[in-house]
Amino acid sequence: MATIKDIAKLANVSSSTVSRVLNYDETLNVTPETRKRIFEAAEEISYKVKPRKTARKVKFIGLFYSYSLEEELVDTYYLSIRIDLEKYLKSIGYEIIMIDSLTSNADLKKIVGILCLGTFHPNEIERIKDFNKPFVFVDSNQDANSFDSVVIDLQSAARNALSHLIDLGHRKIGFIGGSDSDILGSGNKDLRQIAFEEFLAEKGLLNEAYIKIGEYNPKAGYLFFKELLASDTPPTAVFVANDSIAVGCYKAAHEMGIHIPEDFSIIGFNDIPTAQYMMPPLTTIKLYTDILAENAVDLLLEKINKEREVGKKISIFTKLIVRESTAAPK
Repeated sequence: MATIKDIAKLANVSSSTVSRVLNYDETLNVTPETRKRIFEAAEEISYKVKPRKTARKVKFIGLFYSYSLEEELVDTYYLSIRIDLEKYLKSIGYEIIMIDSLTSNADLKKIVGILCLGTFHPNEIERIKDFNKPFVFVDSNQDANSFDSVVIDLQSAARNALSHLIDLGHRKIGFIGGSDSDILGSGNKDLRQIAFEEFLAEKGLLNEAYIKIGEYNPKAGYLFFKELLASDTPPTAVFVANDSIAVGCYKAAHEMGIHIPEDFSIIGFNDIPTAQYMMPPLTTIKLYTDILAENAVDLLLEKINKEREVGKKISIFTKLIVRESTAAPK
């Protein structure tokens, strides 16, 4: 298990800086580059590259993504996937070329295929097709009949999280999340929210007043947690769409004198490096981004080397990590 000291050494910063960055301390004045280096170090030292017996001549894979650097640092889910993609590709003799509007024709000619990370607008899908390279969607399934994709099974993961809370005895459960936006800003309902609504409706436990939708960041968690707890009949637990939101919930709970999990249970999603250092350690859903990355690369290489008319979708399962932020309601 990586320690804060290990991360600090790799990122070449102090342990206190690592702690404050991982806990999204808004009073800390550091550059985005330093934050990025710390998050990347936290991901890197927890990743084990599988050794390869034979070396290959370096080739290039394009990475086309639908999010900004700022979004990557607030919700480190895509950062984790990107690092895992880079490491796995490097272990098999490939390098990544980032693709955007400024990518030169010379670089585009180098790449043998494209990994498309995120959620894309139809206009962007047409642009991807115009590159005339084999491509695979990573973490989105734009059209399973036509395109290859590798996704996390978010719906079953959400159901597992909710089952855990229900098994503990919770019947008033809230949800804090956001909407999935493509590169042009068009939004779609988060699959975790869909699973939340469907599962609790099946159990007769759905209360739409307990659903709060904003952005995937600590500030949203902070504000929405206070809103939920200010209601006449507040929930006893909340399921949040990522661990960054949970950080904001923790801060709000501390200010309100609410003890986790004695007074209120919180369950997160992603199992980012911060989760194990939170007080108390966060119960969350672990996403195997390394397995996601490996399957995406392997699927792209298969697409490059073979002709296949139908699309292929690979779904990666998750694991509930029970720590100390969930307990039976009072």
